[in-house]
Amino acid sequence: MVLDDDVQFDADVDFSFDDDLFSAAFDEDSSASSASWLDNFTIKITQQFSGQVNNHSVEIPSLFSFPREAELETNRLGANIRYQNAFAPGWLLQASGQIRSYWQDDYQYEAEGDKIDIEYRVNEFFLQRSFDQHSVKFGRQTVVWGETTGNSVLDIINTTEFRDFNIIDIEEARLNQWLLVWDYFGEGSNFSSFLNIFPEFNPPAVRGSPFFFEPAFNLTDYDRDSGLQFEAGTKWRKSFEGSDISFMAAYLYENQMRFEDPISGIGDAVAQVNDFFLLGFSANRAVGKLLLNFDLAYSHGVQADSFSFPGTASLANPVNLKKDQIGTSFGFEYAISNEQSISLGIQAQKLLDEDEGLLSGQSLINDGVFGSWLVRYSNTLMNSDLVISSTLQGDLNANSLLAMLGVDYTVNDNWAVGGQIISITSNDASPLIFFDEDVRLAATLSYSF
Repeated sequence: MVLDDDVQFDADVDFSFDDDLFSAAFDEDSSASSASWLDNFTIKITQQFSGQVNNHSVEIPSLFSFPREAELETNRLGANIRYQNAFAPGWLLQASGQIRSYWQDDYQYEAEGDKIDIEYRVNEFFLQRSFDQHSVKFGRQTVVWGETTGNSVLDIINTTEFRDFNIIDIEEARLNQWLLVWDYFGEGSNFSSFLNIFPEFNPPAVRGSPFFFEPAFNLTDYDRDSGLQFEAGTKWRKSFEGSDISFMAAYLYENQMRFEDPISGIGDAVAQVNDFFLLGFSANRAVGKLLLNFDLAYSHGVQADSFSFPGTASLANPVNLKKDQIGTSFGFEYAISNEQSISLGIQAQKLLDEDEGLLSGQSLINDGVFGSWLVRYSNTLMNSDLVISSTLQGDLNANSLLAMLGVDYTVNDNWAVGGQIISITSNDASPLIFFDEDVRLAATLSYSF
C-alpha cells in the first residue's frame, strides 16, 4: 500500500505487541547454548513376561507325541538405548543398542545353568555425511529394498534373529550389518548403492528358546580363512505422480548358513555358505487411501533345499544343489481412517528346473510354489494413547496359522503397558507342528526417558 505524504500517526497510540503474540521466539535460549551431548540419548527400560498357557500334547504322526505344559518362557529386564546427534551441518551420528538381563524362569536363564545371564548388542552405529545431492553412511545399518512391508522377497540383505514368538515380525528381528552406503538424489530419480566387506549370517536359535532343536553335532561359526568375502548392490528409483518404480542388482551371500555333518562322523558340524546374484524390480501405486505394492526377485545360484523357518538351520536336507529361483511379493496398505489401517502381503517363490540334478529317491522340501501371507490391522484410540493391533500369518499351502492380538496403552509421557496373545495351529507338513495348539500370553511394562 502506498501512503500519501500527509499521512500522520497519532503519538498517543500504543503500537506495542503483546508478548504472547510471538511467544518466546526471539528470546535467547540459555539452556540450548549449554545443552549437554547427553540430551541426545533416548532410553527405554522394559520388563517382559510371557509363557505358554495351554496344557496339551502334540502328536507327530508315525513318530511320537510329547506333552506341552503351561510354563513361563520369558522373564527379562531390558534397556534399549538410542543416540542421535547432528553435531555439525551435514553430519549425523546415530547409534542404538540393547542390554538384556534374563531372570529366573526365563529359558535363557535355565540354559545358563540357572544363572542370571546379561547380554549386550549394538544395533545401529553409523556416521552420515550429506552434501549437495549426495549422502554417505558408514557403520552398522539396515538396507531395505522391498515394497511389501514385512513379507518381501527383496528384504534379504540384512540378517535376522528370531529368538521367540515375541519378536516374530521381521522388522523387530532384523539385525544391522557393517555397510558403506552411498545415496544420490537426482531430479525425479535416486541411486542407492552399498558395500559390505564382512557379510554376516543368521545366528542359530539360542539354547532353550522355543525355536531351538538339539542338533546331532555342535554348530560352529563359519571359517572365513578361505579368502575375501563381500556383498555389493545398487538400486535405481524413479518417482512419478502417485507411484514409484525401482530396479536393483546385487551380489550377496545367503543369510541362512547350511550345516553339514563332519566327514568322520565325529566333531563339529561344518558350516557352509553360498553366494548368489540377485536381480529385482519393485513398484508401488497410490490410489486414494490405497497403496498397492509389488516386488519381483530373480536369484541365480541359491541353495535348492534349506529351511527358511527361523532357527532351523541345523535341519538342512542332505540334498545340496544350486538352482535359480523366481519370487514375487505383492499386497496393499489401506488407510481405513486416520486411526485405522490394514495391510496384506503375499510372498510366493519357485525353484526353476527343480527336478534337475536330483538322484533317484531324493526330493526337495521346497518343491513347487512355496511362500507365506501376512495380514495386519491396527486401530488407534483415545487420542493415540491406546493401540489395538492384530496379525495373521500363514503359509500358502494352509499348513499353519499364527494369530496374534496386541494391546498397548500409553499411561503418560514415560510409562506404557502392553499385552499380547498368540495362538498357533499347524499340521505335520509345517515346522510349526511342534507348536500346534500353543497359546501364549505376554505382558510388558515400559519406562522411557
